[in-house]
Amino acid sequence: MASTHHDDIAFIGGGNMASAIIGGLLKRGAPAASIQVVEPFEAQRVKLQAQFGVQAHAAPNAQLGSAALVVWAVKPQTFKEAALTTRFHTKTALHLSVAAGITSDSIAHWLDTDHVVRAMPNTPALVGKGMTALFARPAVSSAGRAMVDKVIKTTGERLWLDEEAQLDAVTALSGSGPAYVFYFIEAMIEAGVSMGLTRKQAHKLAVGTFVGSSALAKASTEPVEILRSRVTSKGGTTYAAITSMEQDNVKALFMHAMQAARQRAQEMGDELGKA
Repeated sequence: MASTHHDDIAFIGGGNMASAIIGGLLKRGAPAASIQVVEPFEAQRVKLQAQFGVQAHAAPNAQLGSAALVVWAVKPQTFKEAALTTRFHTKTALHLSVAAGITSDSIAHWLDTDHVVRAMPNTPALVGKGMTALFARPAVSSAGRAMVDKVIKTTGERLWLDEEAQLDAVTALSGSGPAYVFYFIEAMIEAGVSMGLTRKQAHKLAVGTFVGSSALAKASTEPVEILRSRVTSKGGTTYAAITSMEQDNVKALFMHAMQAARQRAQEMGDELGKA
């Protein structure tokens, strides 16, 4: 049966990020009947209904009118088209976008409302360890912010920003960041195997090292440079590795890579933005 409460949440797009948030909401006690998803792919709709017991529609319909919050979890490329077919049903809702690059100006224009919050989550949200940055347009009330907060809290940590332009840097840092970490772990595993460990051993050691180091960095009040220097006694093994990385300019190259990600986020906003 369809729910008619006005605290319903609707998701436009039912992929990984939507699933992570829905899973988090249900864990926190949200009733499945209060969540609806618009997902054009039938296989994904069946999966969502089986996994979560939520209502899943093939296309936007009048039932979306009961949603107080609409979460836009669509690919940036399909956002405009989805917005133009959905806007008639969601006039009174608050809108939360998790699409990379698309500016809140474009979203407000397509949906014909200023009640828009933009978020940049990342994939560790899938295991409740996400890092999400948020920006609310001035029209969003404190109650609206609180509603978004409650939803995002189910996926991990969050950070509110005062300037939307900072979201491009966030996209480059934490949005794309898990891929850099996995890339580094990949390299550590490959090096471990080449030095005689099994893949399983190298995987356990590399992943465990990242988990532990992140936990230490989070628990410590000291800057990471200090934590790093403690592991790096002069003339020792770590010193040899760090010196080699410094000579190869690894930090500068890594920073350069992140600039490329930010640049792409800006381009996507321009290319896919309002028209």
